[in-house]
Amino acid sequence: MKKLFVTSLVFAMFSFAFSAQASEFGELRTKLSAARESLIEMMLHKDKRGPAQQKLVKNTADAVSAQLAKMKAPAGKEAQFKELKENWTAFKNTRETELVPAILKGNDDLAKKIAGGIQKERYTKCQKITSELDN
Repeated sequence: MKKLFVTSLVFAMFSFAFSAQASEFGELRTKLSAARESLIEMMLHKDKRGPAQQKLVKNTADAVSAQLAKMKAPAGKEAQFKELKENWTAFKNTRETELVPAILKGNDDLAKKIAGGIQKERYTKCQKITSELDN
């Protein structure tokens, strides 16, 4: 009886740990979406380019970075996790140094080119990897 209890307890702990990690990646996907939404909103609506929206754009990206910094790769998926971090770093760097400045300067054509090109690829890759790591 004692052995059954211990086995059940260990199983429950592993299940909880896996669920917690899985939900971390789900939460990360949600934060990635929020970061993308805030930027798209600023890009598409000229009246949404003020300090409040700029702060939201920065804060949503920082929230992704902060969560990613706290996370660890699931066992056996270290390469995918590394790729996720590299894609996010490149995405955020381009966002801060090229995309947001283009939007704020009113260079909408350049902003749309960047957002619909390399940034879309990186964002899609990040979402795909988080889904894979969630399993």
